[in-house]
Amino acid sequence: MSFTFAPIGHVRSPYTDKFGIPRQPGLVTAAEAHIELLPKFAREEAFKGLEGFSHVWILFVFHEDCLTAGWSPTVRPPRLGGRESVGVFASRAPYRPNPIGISAVEQLGLIRDAHGLALKVRGVDLLDGTPVLDIKPYVPYADNIPGAHSGFAAEPESVAADVAFSVESLQGIADADPTGTRRLRELIEQVLTQDPRPGYMDRYPQRREFGLRLYDLNIRWRIDGNTMHVLTIEPLVDTSALGRIREA
Repeated sequence: MSFTFAPIGHVRSPYTDKFGIPRQPGLVTAAEAHIELLPKFAREEAFKGLEGFSHVWILFVFHEDCLTAGWSPTVRPPRLGGRESVGVFASRAPYRPNPIGISAVEQLGLIRDAHGLALKVRGVDLLDGTPVLDIKPYVPYADNIPGAHSGFAAEPESVAADVAFSVESLQGIADADPTGTRRLRELIEQVLTQDPRPGYMDRYPQRREFGLRLYDLNIRWRIDGNTMHVLTIEPLVDTSALGRIREA
């Protein structure tokens, strides 16, 4: 038996590259996005009553290479530093028999403009262009289970102590986000505070500088101890491969 599903819409988020996406939803509250509904589903009545719920579940497809890479019965989650293996069904790894994911995010209401109808959400961990299969309300009395155990992910991940911005990077933020609509400085700070580097990077202590893509920008940063130094923020030279990014 097999099933065929079609997306109801696609995510437009600041994450235009997998590197830098937080490992769980809600960790970067400055990450605002839109779920753009396809014309068939772009109907306000389909969302009647949702205004009473603060959060929603998003069911989505891990796209790009996840669709063709197949799956493995064991994975090495970043939470364990990429060194220890666990079963794929004990993880939230994208390489699954069916590459379907779920995220609980804050919902900020519907927006209709020249692009069509969209649901605005906050705290996303989703790549720009992600296909969305369904949206369901988050119900605290049923979805929040007191006393639940969380296995190897029991404690919050450690975070960097500080994020520092160079004069040049602050100018880059002012140029790229003059009205503050993108919440760009806050977004960069929250993403870097989560330390987006892969868990195995401690094997390469000599590497100190990294690049990060958000929206249509390249953010270059360096790590010294527990401080992330943002060096420059510049437009990407070639944005032709990026999907249309809808600002929050």
